[in-house]
Amino acid sequence: MHPRSSFKAFLEIVKTRSLPWKDYEMDAIHSLQLILRNTFKDNETMDVDTKTIHARLSDIKIEGMQELEAVTSEMVRLIETATVPILAVDVDGLVNGWNTKISELTGLLVDKAIGKHLLTLVEDSSVDVVKRMLFLALQGKEEQNIQFEIKTHGSKSEGGPICLVVNACASRDLHENVVGVCFVGQDITGQKMVMDKFTRIEGDYKAIVQNRNPLIPPIFGTDEFGWCSEWNPAMKKLTGWKREEVLDKMLLGEVFGLNMACCRLKNQEAFVNLGVVLNTAMTGQESEKVSFGFFARTGKYVECLLCVSKKLDREGAVTGVFCFLQLASQELQQALHVQRLSEQTALKSLKALAYIKKQVQNPLSGIIFSGKMMEETELGAEQKELLHTSAQCQCQLSKILNDSDLDSIIEGYLDLEMVEFTLREVLVSSISQVMMKSNEKGIRIINDAAEETMAETLYGDSIRLQQVLADFLLMSVNFTPSGGLLSVSASLTKDQLGQSVYLMHLELRIRHPGAGIPEALLDQMFGGGTDGSVEGISLVISRKLVKLMNGDVRYMREAGKSSFIISVELAGGHKSQKRA
Repeated sequence: MHPRSSFKAFLEIVKTRSLPWKDYEMDAIHSLQLILRNTFKDNETMDVDTKTIHARLSDIKIEGMQELEAVTSEMVRLIETATVPILAVDVDGLVNGWNTKISELTGLLVDKAIGKHLLTLVEDSSVDVVKRMLFLALQGKEEQNIQFEIKTHGSKSEGGPICLVVNACASRDLHENVVGVCFVGQDITGQKMVMDKFTRIEGDYKAIVQNRNPLIPPIFGTDEFGWCSEWNPAMKKLTGWKREEVLDKMLLGEVFGLNMACCRLKNQEAFVNLGVVLNTAMTGQESEKVSFGFFARTGKYVECLLCVSKKLDREGAVTGVFCFLQLASQELQQALHVQRLSEQTALKSLKALAYIKKQVQNPLSGIIFSGKMMEETELGAEQKELLHTSAQCQCQLSKILNDSDLDSIIEGYLDLEMVEFTLREVLVSSISQVMMKSNEKGIRIINDAAEETMAETLYGDSIRLQQVLADFLLMSVNFTPSGGLLSVSASLTKDQLGQSVYLMHLELRIRHPGAGIPEALLDQMFGGGTDGSVEGISLVISRKLVKLMNGDVRYMREAGKSSFIISVELAGGHKSQKRA
């Protein structure tokens, strides 16, 4: 057969294969190389009979041979530089082809590989597979997508064997006799490692989930379409429903539902809540443990905690969910009962508080209206001052009633007002709020603030400052012995920030006799927690308000006396600037 005809015939065979041409082009190249090489060998051993030589030369033109030699050389170069591993063996299974890529993967150089038997280069576990593939290929039966492992050498041996998927292609001579086999492969070592790990995990999962050990919790699951895909022995024992009875049923509706479901739920609310939890996990979001209950096959109501986790495939896509049940032990049932009672109590308290706040608004509005009506009558100076003090206390009460979110104050998100006021207004309104309590205990309150300081005009949130001062005053009165003396003093310093801008540093000091405020309340105030007593929460809120005014609160104990020291920063008013 003419070499060119052999090549063309071989190309036609390759083109008819089911896989793409690129998967076989290296096989074609190698076979062409062998065809040409054997053709040249036949020429060398040919009878020197002149007629035979002339007949041969008439079939093979010199220019044609030169062309084929050039093609062969180019194809050999392509084999050596191919990005896929290529190896070839002769009829005895000895390696006679070993390209750069497979040398790079295995760490075995070409000169070390040539002449070795292929079976000595593969892993022991793959010997039978390769032996069969080689036997069939030498019989002309070429196999595709055969997977086997090949040994690594030198520095590559630390990484373990290389896993290849190869296509076998028999190389034939001019008489269609198989003279060797060429293998074009693909390195799938990385994919195999992932698959092996996935297989191990899948095996571990099945071993754990289907284990009858009593320590394994009840587990069930769904696929991405909501069909029940898992129901372990613990679920069977808990519900009375066998695995084969619930698999491939809709988990929401058929397995857990309201009417004809295997495990009946209490009501529509429980059905909706379960759907929300499952959907949350299915969308890839993390979900917390939730209370869950259903009726078992026997009619017994089962109460537990439900934890739902997403199930992922190798690419990280959500393919379903796993559901774990934590059975309610006697201790857990008691805890859940206490939790429900606490939630009910908290809800009742919130409703009661909302009712009280609503009801307080009505009489407060009447008081404010009455005060405004009194302002339009003829009043003396003292009466006007009392009326103004009453109005300031009403404003303070309105603000406190609107403080529905204490966390916003604690975290510093409260907006302060900026109004003009005098220190006298704040002190008088604050002291008036504790006068009834102090009179009951026979405690005298003395205002030691200088008249000049009292008359200073300041800018800031006077109502919040009044709230803070009244709270610390009331706390001091509560822990002052009956018949004691409580004093309030104030000092004011100015910093000129610009030609007409002043920063006022105000310090208020409340001194009271006795043992002072209990350490537990002070710890709560300086710790900032809201889990303590009502008095402690009040101190925490007051200190946070002072901090919002760029200030702070200190508490000092002296011999037989204690003091609240409140410092804040305010803007200076116009009158203060003129006097300065």
